[in-house]
Amino acid sequence: MHGKGTFFDPRLDNATKFPVAAANGFGHIRTNPDEDPITPKLPALQLYQLALPSPVPQAGIDFDKDAAARGDVLFSGKAQCNNCHVEPLWTEPGWNLHKPSEIGIDSFEADRAPDGVYKTMNLGGIFVRERGVFMKPENKGRFYHDGRFNTLMDVVNHYDKFLVVHPPLFFQDSTVFCIIRNIYYS
Repeated sequence: MHGKGTFFDPRLDNATKFPVAAANGFGHIRTNPDEDPITPKLPALQLYQLALPSPVPQAGIDFDKDAAARGDVLFSGKAQCNNCHVEPLWTEPGWNLHKPSEIGIDSFEADRAPDGVYKTMNLGGIFVRERGVFMKPENKGRFYHDGRFNTLMDVVNHYDKFLVVHPPLFFQDSTVFCIIRNIYYS
């Protein structure tokens, strides 16, 4: 960021992966507390961010209530979504990072991160991304850890192939993924 403030991340000391950061000590930025305009404001910023309510989906607009009920059964059962997107957090508690091979995708984006892994995305409010609410139209969709899938159905189809779900979830009922759209409904 090259801003003013204190920053610590020893993973950036890896000169092979991050030669510029390692050579310049970007993982160990220290600022005199009397001259640091950023760090003292971070606790209040975090409190503000955590206090923002997530948008709540509305039946008939953001999801189909019957499809969501069917989807909930699959989400926690055969589809295995709840293995990583644990209710009611909709992500994994604790260390929620996975190797690309664990989720069936390449490592292109993960290789850019210090740990080479993907974070389990929080599905709360995902209907906002699907509908493109509060964003530029070109950013609508772009699902998954790195935005590689255009629609939620593309994500479902990926896991149908990766997890070898038989019969595929898509062919059971094309609306079962509605539970993902309506993640706070249940």
